[in-house]
Amino acid sequence: MSIIKILLLIALAGHILCGCCDCLLTYTPSGKKFDVKALADNKKMAEVFGGMPLKNPLLSMMLGCTALFMCSFGYYGIYLWMREYSRVTAVILLISASLFLIFGVAHHILCGVAEWIYIRMGMTEDARNAVVKLFNDTVLTMVACYLGWAVFGIALLTAVITGNTDLPLWACIFNIVPLFIVTYPLHIGGMGNWCGAVMFLGLLLLI
Repeated sequence: MSIIKILLLIALAGHILCGCCDCLLTYTPSGKKFDVKALADNKKMAEVFGGMPLKNPLLSMMLGCTALFMCSFGYYGIYLWMREYSRVTAVILLISASLFLIFGVAHHILCGVAEWIYIRMGMTEDARNAVVKLFNDTVLTMVACYLGWAVFGIALLTAVITGNTDLPLWACIFNIVPLFIVTYPLHIGGMGNWCGAVMFLGLLLLI
């Protein structure tokens, strides 16, 4: 197995682990699912997080950071692979992936911290206000994370569609952007990471 395939395999495992960490934040042991819309109504938030143990956000933060570190190997592997076809595209992939991963770690930690604070403060209105303020004050972290994620996917998609790689045209389905667009209506927790796992699985088989 080549070094690039090994890097892609590590990222595949990383995205699966990170997806599980997202689910720790999104779903309670009772099966209830958190929706961002609930941030506007403390009664709904309290109903969702009523059965959520404090260990879940803590575990999600710790394992999530490890998972994103694992993912970085695969994104670097794609950069190494793309460098053989287009150095400009490869640099774009490297910069956008770095943006996604660096701010992704911060965003993941902030989400875990916000959930921990809300539960620890007793799920009161004051707790909800504190969480909302935290998200508002750090919104640029989330924007930078998803911007890098989107630019990476679009750059890779463009390279495949324009024939700048040796991948077949249909390989463009193994890309986080089209995968996310198709699966977004399902509203499954950690969907971005499940899309990332599918992308790396597809590239692992094709490269």
